[in-house]
Amino acid sequence: MTSELARAGGVIGASGLAVLLVAPSRLQRLVALGAWALGALLLALYLAPDGHRPLLAGAALVGLLLAAAGGYVFRRWPYVLPFAGLACVAARIHVTVGATEANLLVPMYAVVAAAALQLAWELRRRARKTRSVELGPVAWPLAGFVAWSGLSLLWTDDLRQGSIDLLFFYLPFGLLALALARLPWRRRWLLILLGQLAAMAVVFAAIGIYQYETRNIFWNPKVEIGNAYAPFYRVNSVFWDPSIYGRFLVVAILACLVVVLFARDRRLLAGGAAVIAFTWVGLYFSYSQSSFAALVAGVVLAAIFAWGRRGLALALVAAVVVCLGALAIPNVRDDLFGNGRGLNSSTGGRGKLVRKGTEIAVHHPVVGVGIGGFKRAYADLTNLKGSEPRAAASHTTPVTVAAETGLPGLLLYGWLLASALLLAFRRFARDHQGLAALAFGIIIAAVAVHSLFYNAFFEDPTVWAAFGLAAVAARQPLPRNRDEAADASQLDREVEAEREQHQRVDGAQSDRAAERDVERLPEHR
Repeated sequence: MTSELARAGGVIGASGLAVLLVAPSRLQRLVALGAWALGALLLALYLAPDGHRPLLAGAALVGLLLAAAGGYVFRRWPYVLPFAGLACVAARIHVTVGATEANLLVPMYAVVAAAALQLAWELRRRARKTRSVELGPVAWPLAGFVAWSGLSLLWTDDLRQGSIDLLFFYLPFGLLALALARLPWRRRWLLILLGQLAAMAVVFAAIGIYQYETRNIFWNPKVEIGNAYAPFYRVNSVFWDPSIYGRFLVVAILACLVVVLFARDRRLLAGGAAVIAFTWVGLYFSYSQSSFAALVAGVVLAAIFAWGRRGLALALVAAVVVCLGALAIPNVRDDLFGNGRGLNSSTGGRGKLVRKGTEIAVHHPVVGVGIGGFKRAYADLTNLKGSEPRAAASHTTPVTVAAETGLPGLLLYGWLLASALLLAFRRFARDHQGLAALAFGIIIAAVAVHSLFYNAFFEDPTVWAAFGLAAVAARQPLPRNRDEAADASQLDREVEAEREQHQRVDGAQSDRAAERDVERLPEHR
């Protein structure tokens, strides 16, 4: 009975989120938000372990009260939302309930719950129709992908994993993207958000360097075991996995790189360069191949936008030099061409996962095996034993999407990625809005490259947040001409300085006028 409710909850919740992303009517959106909440509740009831539901119900009540307080804060000060979300990116808490253990972004879910209550309040009080869809061209492919993924829960062979994917990733992060996209543009808050991202990256990198020097790994005993047999020592900082740690540092490096390439303020340039240099050291000790691949892709994109064809030529030359240097190393040549192991060995067995995952997609081309069903389908195909075969875990997001949701899901994923990149890069200009859009587009592209080797594109709240914030920047009109775009930052500084000067002059004039009024009083004659 609970399993059937979970399947219904997945469809209801995903459909509610899809309608919420694209519907123009206030009533439609209120109903869709209720469906989103109902679907999440049904999935939570299914995943809750037996014997602990009263405890979980009490915790949910406390969480709802805290979410109500957070919703009030977001209503009064909307820009607290992106700062709170960014602060919770690394806050995974190890939760043990009965025989179930998981590392969950519990603070992030509290932020999403508060954002949902704030959204309900806004929809209840505002006009009947919205002027436009907040996420722009991203809204329809995202809505289609979420709805199709939720529908695939009806035929998945791994209902538990599919429910986890929907409840802990798709539903909360989709609403987070919408809530962020509803924010109005404010340059000052975006600069502060960049400062928060850079500061967090520096702190996390410092912790990673400390771990490398002391050989002291936090949280994850699997990393310690891996280090005991590996020729290098990997660190994870405050994150559970070194690849997740590396991905966060890559996001911070690329955001600072946009500042370094386009900023005219020497202080910003020097600060961004310092953050990049220090954070790169922390990234190096993660030894995350996927993170370095994402960094290379992001740097190439940034160079193309900064220098055009010269940037592309420079990137190609650098790629050739790196490849030739790698081939000069005997171990690399042996992994690639020797002993019959090829790319499968050099990529840690991912080549076999991609081949078998492609076979699953070919065998189920129309509807796939259902969301969350990749591991079970892979185990059945390769005759792996056990209820949770670790060797069957997917490492490539496009292959996972194709295997679990079939050709329709793969097409929707491609449409979503193309729409998000087009939304961000089309707004590129040398003003603050254009540079912000460029940074978010590069971040989305880098995480997409990272997900080719580490299946976590939709599991990463950063990419959902980038969807929303890129839409905020893209809504701003383009500068009228190139000179205006090139001088936008300087003009903004001059306007700010002039405004401050006028405020000081007005304040001084007001003080003098007040003194004259006091002198005119009879007791001062």
